[in-house]
Amino acid sequence: MSNFDVIVLGSGPGGYVTAIRASQLGFKTAVIEKENLGGVCLNWGCIPTKALLKSAQVFEYLKHAGDYGLTVDGFDKDFDAVVKRSRNVADGMSKGVQFLMKKNKIEVIDGFGKLMPGKKVMVTDANGKETEYSANNIIIATGARSRELPSLPQDGKKIIGYRKAMTLDKQPKKMVVVGSGAIGIEFAYFYNSMGTEVTVVEFLPNVVPVEDEDISKQLERTFKKSGIKIMTSSEVTKVDTSGEGVKVTVKTSKGEEIIEADIVLSAVGIKSNIENIGLEEVGIAVDRDKILVNDYYQTNIPGYYAIGDVTPGQALAHVASAEGILCVEKLAGMHVEPLDYGNIPGCTYCTPEIASVGLTEKQAKEKGYELKVGKFPFSASGKAKASGTPDGFVKVIFDAKYGEWLGCHMIGAGVTDMIAEAVVARKLETTGHEILKAVHPHPTMSEAVMEAVADAYGEVIHL
Repeated sequence: MSNFDVIVLGSGPGGYVTAIRASQLGFKTAVIEKENLGGVCLNWGCIPTKALLKSAQVFEYLKHAGDYGLTVDGFDKDFDAVVKRSRNVADGMSKGVQFLMKKNKIEVIDGFGKLMPGKKVMVTDANGKETEYSANNIIIATGARSRELPSLPQDGKKIIGYRKAMTLDKQPKKMVVVGSGAIGIEFAYFYNSMGTEVTVVEFLPNVVPVEDEDISKQLERTFKKSGIKIMTSSEVTKVDTSGEGVKVTVKTSKGEEIIEADIVLSAVGIKSNIENIGLEEVGIAVDRDKILVNDYYQTNIPGYYAIGDVTPGQALAHVASAEGILCVEKLAGMHVEPLDYGNIPGCTYCTPEIASVGLTEKQAKEKGYELKVGKFPFSASGKAKASGTPDGFVKVIFDAKYGEWLGCHMIGAGVTDMIAEAVVARKLETTGHEILKAVHPHPTMSEAVMEAVADAYGEVIHL
């Protein structure tokens, strides 16, 4: 039986990053993976979806070439080639993780790992052979999968999840997307750009419901302009798959509506992968489908830890990575501070992109803050106008009393890269005046952050 200092169960952006940091800190480390190194994020999530979205964006540029004074003749899309490019990008990234495992001398164990008492893991390989491993510390990083609703049982053909949505054999003419979180919205944008007739059904009153209401309204306007049908405060109650396509029954405030389509994409959130991994046998405490941990990701059983989507924090790749690093640094005896879950950026990579951090305006008011709110539209940005991307804005929220930067919300081109300024500034407890005195380059999209802050303090120049 092989013994390690650290065994990581799962090799997604939580697991493989944790394993690398553990190895860097001198721990003899192994990672157990039942499928592909890189997990869902690299193989079926963050990375391949961005490749699809880039193809859609380039296709949009070609369709609007005339806006830039260009003539492009005879262009078209090849749906199969778009999907193939996405898969190639994912495969390349997974191979990159293989390289990182070798470089950091991490043992990769292929198979399904099941926790056992006494800090052991039983791994069953593809041939059914079982091998036992032990470690001083076992870190659970098994991630999550697409959640299924009783009214939307996925059959992989007419009712699909995000994995199938990335690799469809042919492009559907009509699609219904159920759920308007990041996954649903990104696929709605992709398929609409490719020419599919898309309807988005959202149970809550606003699309991208976790975002500031101003962001939600702007995205809904933009999507409707591009031909996407948006149905908010609506619920799919039934899907009839007996015919050639699907008939989707949607309950709305005005009554029932039946939508005919080729396919339904269920994007109603995720379900953590905690079944059959030995939690009950070891006695690890769980609340609903989340493993309970302390500030440093230790479970109730000494020697067993959990990070990423299986724990109560935000289910985001960058959160899982940060948790894993913090977990093993604590194990190594380093001085570490608990993660600030109030300063986690969220990004949605449709066009226009969405990025946010901190409190929404509504949340800040509910907490009793007196606010200074600033907003700068990209229609007033020289870089945005020159780039042909004037849609959207940057919105900032400050505490009027002490100047604390409470929240930042953006919608527009490239904002997923811009949000880091607000994250770092908030981490450093930067005030609005310090942002104003930090010279921003011109012409850039990021100037809009400074201008929005200036608007909050009554000093805006370009509005």
